[in-house]
Amino acid sequence: MTLRTKILISIFLVALGASCRLLPHFWNFAPVTAIALFSGAYLGKRWGIAVPLSAMLIGDLFIGFYELPLMIVVYTCFALFGLGGSLLGISKSAKTVLGASLISSITFFVATNWAVWQFSPWYIKNFSGLMECYLAALPFYRNTLLGDIFYTVVLFGAYEAVKIWVNKEKLSLAFQVKK
Repeated sequence: MTLRTKILISIFLVALGASCRLLPHFWNFAPVTAIALFSGAYLGKRWGIAVPLSAMLIGDLFIGFYELPLMIVVYTCFALFGLGGSLLGISKSAKTVLGASLISSITFFVATNWAVWQFSPWYIKNFSGLMECYLAALPFYRNTLLGDIFYTVVLFGAYEAVKIWVNKEKLSLAFQVKK
């Protein structure tokens, strides 16, 4: 993939991630995890980190920033998902991609809700408070999981479909030239 293609795809993904955060949507039904996995898988480690973090930063410039410790945990999760996506570069089967999406959703839920419990005054700082935090977050997790799976299928599926279409066009063109 050329640098120009990587830049164009990155611009599209950053715009998608930022705009989906700004437009009305179901709570936590957002493409940023899928963007991180996709960027890491197809564009490489550096892009896998830079693209989702850029989308988050642009979205946060408009939405507003929040508690720094929580932001660090959120941004770190997306950076890790981008790195994880780069491991998919080896094997991008439906099974591994959906598995990565599921693991990312669970990781995000556990890490960010731990951070809410740890850094906010909303919960008692004991095991009971932590469990209360996780329980309160369960309704949001459903949308996170559904959004991550939906956007992962759309991004990876669309890219693979375009690759197949382009290869068929090249093959068709090459066949016509030989006649």
